[in-house]
Amino acid sequence: MKTVGRVLMFAACAALSVFALAQGYPGKPIRVISPSGAGGPVDVICRAVSQGLSEVLGQQLVVENRVGAAGLIGTEVVVKSPPDGYTLLFGFSGPLAIVPNLNPNTPYDVQRDLVAISQVAEAQYVLLVHPSVPAKSIKQLVALAKSRPGQMNFGSGGVGVGIHMASELFKFTAGINIVHVPYKGAAPAMTALMAGEVDMMFNGMPPTLPHIKSGRVRALAVGGDKRSSVLPHLPTVKEAAGLDFKTGGWYGFLAPRGTPQPVVTRLHEAIGRTLARPEVKAILAKLATDIVVGTPADFERQIREESAIWAKVIKAAGIKYR
Repeated sequence: MKTVGRVLMFAACAALSVFALAQGYPGKPIRVISPSGAGGPVDVICRAVSQGLSEVLGQQLVVENRVGAAGLIGTEVVVKSPPDGYTLLFGFSGPLAIVPNLNPNTPYDVQRDLVAISQVAEAQYVLLVHPSVPAKSIKQLVALAKSRPGQMNFGSGGVGVGIHMASELFKFTAGINIVHVPYKGAAPAMTALMAGEVDMMFNGMPPTLPHIKSGRVRALAVGGDKRSSVLPHLPTVKEAAGLDFKTGGWYGFLAPRGTPQPVVTRLHEAIGRTLARPEVKAILAKLATDIVVGTPADFERQIREESAIWAKVIKAAGIKYR
């Protein structure tokens, strides 16, 4: 009985210490790891939301860019950090759902090593073609590609990045054979598309808008499950061609597995209040990015389901990590 009493006392003390941690959280600056380059779309969204969250929590959030290995390096930093709520990951599809299915040496398991806090935003991908491509709709593009198997191509920012996988999903669902031409980043790929070096590509909305408006590229559809408020005349890929297609950029906060639930709850509630702030809404609207407010379980399900989709596409396409 004495042993049982000690166990119960230890459990009670542990519960009290977790409660005390949550009550005093955050008591010092929080480090946010952004596994992407400074100044890019992911980083801009991360800093906008982190700044607002800092004001809501009354504590500084310090964003650190840890770039490399398609986001794996920054994500591993968080996985190996103490699970105390003072190191967070600003995650996105690459290191959370795509690369773990590509790279057999991924140094973490997303479901085992990370806990989802909240998704914060999603951004539409848009399917673009060079003006010389004689297709004015998705159905026409699919028919053209089927008439020229292996002759048409698409650009991307590199193997395994989101816009590459969007095109692979398009190939998979449309049953077409188009050739991947990887570049060292989305910007060079976009330049190649405008020069006519490649026929098509998916890209994020913000960097493409000026070129769509100037006529240097033609937009055919968006990749999400609803039309974009920025280009409402464009149909979704699914709407235009009846394809089982839905993908885009998405972003959210995660923490090392083992982070106390009261801390996760505190952060989730604070993120919700942050996303309701007018200044945060305005910044994300300028980036053609939609705010997403959901539960930790919703975000965890998003990661899990998209990971399963990419595993299937990667296997079907025979994509190898380089």
